[in-house]
Amino acid sequence: MKRRRLVAQGPDITTVGFGTWAIGGPWKFGWGPQDDDESVAAIRYAIDSGINWVDTAAVYGLGHSEEVTGRALEPYRAGDEVFIFTKCGRVPVTPGSEDIVSDLTPAAIRHECDQSLKRLNAGRIDLYQFHWPDGNTGTPLEDSWSTMAELVQEGKVRWTGVSNFDVGQLERCEAIHHVDSLQPPLSLMNRSARNGLIPWCAEHGTGVIVYSPMASGLLTGKFDGDRVEALPDDDWRKSSPTFQGPRLSANLELVDRLGALAERLGTTLPALAVAWTLAIPGVSAAIVGARRPDQVDGWLPASDLDLSDEDLTEIEAAVTDTGAGSE
Repeated sequence: MKRRRLVAQGPDITTVGFGTWAIGGPWKFGWGPQDDDESVAAIRYAIDSGINWVDTAAVYGLGHSEEVTGRALEPYRAGDEVFIFTKCGRVPVTPGSEDIVSDLTPAAIRHECDQSLKRLNAGRIDLYQFHWPDGNTGTPLEDSWSTMAELVQEGKVRWTGVSNFDVGQLERCEAIHHVDSLQPPLSLMNRSARNGLIPWCAEHGTGVIVYSPMASGLLTGKFDGDRVEALPDDDWRKSSPTFQGPRLSANLELVDRLGALAERLGTTLPALAVAWTLAIPGVSAAIVGARRPDQVDGWLPASDLDLSDEDLTEIEAAVTDTGAGSE
């Protein structure tokens, strides 16, 4: 499986990694019910197939995703055979609440780091990331990012990154301590990161790990209007504009076009969708989720799928023709 260097002094990571949002189970921003044993089996299957990193977050399932991830990684050498990536900064308004706010105060960052280490049963977090900017407490970003630098000095964290930050916020962080990675959304349904964020990262030696490359399942080819309607009420996608009305129709038309190309290339639609993100200059790797071991097989081939210039041109034409997604 192909690997790319995340940052100059960082790890070589496989170009696809295992994302654990869905395995957090049912909660306000979850994907509906999930069997923990299947989650563990899926993570281990991915690692045994060559994946060498898992991405999670404290807020997924309000800690449950990290707990399941920690259980799944017990047979492996963390930081060697497999790297642990997690995130902080999204916390319940009150303990146990499913209403979430952003909090990047230094005390909160430290508390979340300690709690994540316990849930993951790990001695160190390989990549620790801000999940979203702090728009709630008024804490200066410089104070928050300085705390991350301190966690590196203390040995609790190896590398530091951010998720969902804009260029201005990246520059403020970079002035204090190098930003090892950025995690933006990128898929054929959401293409905006390639216009400014990814070029900035390439210029500053910041790795890019994209999330939702399959547009939260839409680019698997398994969705239609009936399946969207049948989603559990506690699945956030049921109320997402991307999965509703005229936008869904345009998006499904693009899915049909991509499916035909995938068939001609002898690959799967999920692998094609992920490979497109990996073809964007500056992208280091993509996070791809799975709820069962068999779902991993759908996107594993993306790591070795090299799209030609003709393939990429055909994909861009399909995007233009259908009007799907957004730039």
